[in-house]
Amino acid sequence: MSDSGRADALLADLPRDGRGRLKVFLGAAPGVGKTYAMLQAAHTQLRQGVKIIAGVVETHGRAETEALLGGLPQLPLVRSEYRGVILEEMDLDGLLHAKPKLVLVDELAHTNAPGSRHAKRWQDIQELLAAGIDVFTTVNVQHLESLNDQVRGITGVQVRETLPDWVLQEAYELLLVDLPPRELLERLREGKVYVPEQARAAIDAFFTQTNLSALRELAMQTAAAQVDNDLTQGYRQLGQDAPTVRGRLLVGVDGDAQAERLVRHASRVAQRRHLPWSLVHVDNGGVRDEQSRLRLQSAQQLAERLGGEVVLLRAGEVAKTLIQHAAERRASLVLVGQSRQRLRRRLFGGGLAARLLRHARGLEINVIDGDHEQHQPRQRSMQSPVWFDYALALVATVLASALSWAVSSVLPLPNISLVFLAAVLLVAVRSSLGPALACAALSFLTYDFLFIPPNFSFSIQREEDVLTLLFFLLMAALTGNLAARQRRQLQALRDTQEETTELLDLSRKLTAATDRQAVINAASHHLEGWSDLQLCLLNRDGQSGWKVETGGPLEFTEAERAAADWAWQHDQPAGAGTGTLPFGRWWWWPLSVEDGPLALLGVCAKEGQTLSGQRRRLLTALSQPLAQALARAQLADDLEAARLHGETEQLRSALLASVSHDLRTPLTSMRGSIDSLLALGEAIPLEDRRELLEGTRDEAERLDRYIQNLLDMTRLGHGALKLARDWVSPADIVGSALNRLRAVLAPLEVSTDVPAQLPLLYVHAALIEQALINVMENAARFSPSHGRLQLKAGADDSEVFFSVSDEGPGIPEEERAKIFDMFYTAARGDRGGQGTGLGLAICQGMVGAHGGRISVADGIEGHGTCITLHLPLQEQPGFESEA
Repeated sequence: MSDSGRADALLADLPRDGRGRLKVFLGAAPGVGKTYAMLQAAHTQLRQGVKIIAGVVETHGRAETEALLGGLPQLPLVRSEYRGVILEEMDLDGLLHAKPKLVLVDELAHTNAPGSRHAKRWQDIQELLAAGIDVFTTVNVQHLESLNDQVRGITGVQVRETLPDWVLQEAYELLLVDLPPRELLERLREGKVYVPEQARAAIDAFFTQTNLSALRELAMQTAAAQVDNDLTQGYRQLGQDAPTVRGRLLVGVDGDAQAERLVRHASRVAQRRHLPWSLVHVDNGGVRDEQSRLRLQSAQQLAERLGGEVVLLRAGEVAKTLIQHAAERRASLVLVGQSRQRLRRRLFGGGLAARLLRHARGLEINVIDGDHEQHQPRQRSMQSPVWFDYALALVATVLASALSWAVSSVLPLPNISLVFLAAVLLVAVRSSLGPALACAALSFLTYDFLFIPPNFSFSIQREEDVLTLLFFLLMAALTGNLAARQRRQLQALRDTQEETTELLDLSRKLTAATDRQAVINAASHHLEGWSDLQLCLLNRDGQSGWKVETGGPLEFTEAERAAADWAWQHDQPAGAGTGTLPFGRWWWWPLSVEDGPLALLGVCAKEGQTLSGQRRRLLTALSQPLAQALARAQLADDLEAARLHGETEQLRSALLASVSHDLRTPLTSMRGSIDSLLALGEAIPLEDRRELLEGTRDEAERLDRYIQNLLDMTRLGHGALKLARDWVSPADIVGSALNRLRAVLAPLEVSTDVPAQLPLLYVHAALIEQALINVMENAARFSPSHGRLQLKAGADDSEVFFSVSDEGPGIPEEERAKIFDMFYTAARGDRGGQGTGLGLAICQGMVGAHGGRISVADGIEGHGTCITLHLPLQEQPGFESEA
């Protein structure tokens, strides 16, 4: 064995995903001492310091058992009333809240009181195990689902409370509590199991020595199978090769009365032989009544509970399809039930078992004899469609007779039979096999009565006419059977096409959905066409409540809300039609991915309708692409959030880097000047001191402009910048800007061209001045020493402009549209590697707030850059015209 296989075996011995461990005390019958043994084991754990709570323990009035239970901590039972009777059940929520290390739960197969969260106690135990709590429990062997038929055959009693075999198979430890039948009968007579009256009735009905011996053997077989599994696991943990599993068991079932019996027998055979197994149903398109469909659905659900795989195949020939599927799955054993001996099966090749034996090669075929007690006359459906089909057969025969009588004078007798064959084919295509055979029989009799001499009599005189009639009946039956089979196959193909179309249609709609709301809308549009069902999609609202995303508004009862909560928390279906909180009208199916549920699909049958098994399977299939679409939408949202977060971090980094540089430079200069003045004081000449103070003032003004830019950009970004407009002269704006930038522009040759008769601007003067200052400071920063800078103002019919031209390196054509973005710095040109990159962005915001624009062009004599502010003209005030 490989090291990985040994590691897998060792890991399998550990609790899965923090699950608790289950220990089962198995007995052959009540009274063998299972509860007593469980309590003894619990006391051993208690002495070792394990925190134990007795969830529910049935002592049945036995003094020894009550004494043991009295020494253990117990949790009070939950009381509820049902039809006037007070019932007590285990407090599941209390145990989950207390979270002990070990819980004692008696009677594993017990059915909970109506209104409980789960229908069965073993489901409560599964929830305790999922919470990481170990469980000790007891069960009798007659409660195993796969043994139900055997127990009934042995004892004559139908056990109603059953549990799936896989619950025992997943137990960490199984302990057989055994007591010889004679000792158990002695305990019964002494009143240690039941009260004397009940004990006498039990001995007469159930507790006979032969019954107890047979049940004891079943219990030992079950324990032996568990021992075999443990032994195999032990070999694997030692690194030795475990016995290999060969082949697979296939059990073919139909909707007949012995379907569940076949499934139980297959489970036991597979368990004894250590074979994986599958339930296979071949749908050949045959017409089934509701009872047959329900039996088939029940058998499929039973197979799932017992750990088998459910396979649905569609084909015309059942035997060949089973053989082909067995070859594909490398099955070694096929188990089927014995078909009823019918005339048509004898005529057309025998039953399923006979065809399997005839065509199978290398397969072991086991045939289970039918349960004769269950072979009761089948109640025929009196539905109108069936009567209509047989009426169609009668009408077709009458019409064929009339047509044949009309043409009998011109057609020879053998050709007249073709008219009746055509009628049989018509009925077979329009209905099913039964009406087709009825039409064939009626046609046979009519053909004999009307056309075979002597006419109008059923007697036949010539031997060749007998042969003709027999061939006619045979051909009619064959053609009718073939036509009916083709019709069934066509109907099966239509059903398959409908399911495939549903999946493709939903997938196509979901493919175009890009976010969660689009996915929800697509699902709602697709599912709203189902007139027999009411569907909704739920999601958490962030406060442990529910919000209806589609299909609402809806109101749910407390039971339905509890079922939805449980389905979401445990990622398992709940509600109507399940074993968990089945008391409401809604069936809840979680739409889940690996990380858990993304939504909850609710299905409720409308008044007068039922949720069929076919609908349930189709919804289950549709839920997978819907869950994947929701996961894709969530992933897209997460990626978008990650992208925005990355851009925000990048913006933040750029802002911090730029602002720290621009703020640090003037602060450093100011600090140096102040330190010089403090250190040297009067030793510095008066003119030098004045120069240091002027430099400090200039740097402080520069720092003030940077901070003002940041504040203006913040106000622009939040829409908080308010325009206090007034009439102002363009020349005043230019003059004030030049005065504020006097020190910055000192090294340059500045020329201005501002006509005196320019129209007035109706603007926020301080903002436009700040915008012009930012442009001029930007031009001065990148102009060469003693370079030229031209400031020009002008007007036309619709706007006033201010242009600033320099002799700097210029801005490439492809980058001119980007220089007004925040924190953008051109590699070459007026936006070099220094500065926050906010100046021109603020300019655009300020000018844009006034309805203006900014343009970029070449600078002086084709060198450098020219940035122009364009502001719209307003109708001039009246006093200007009077002046």
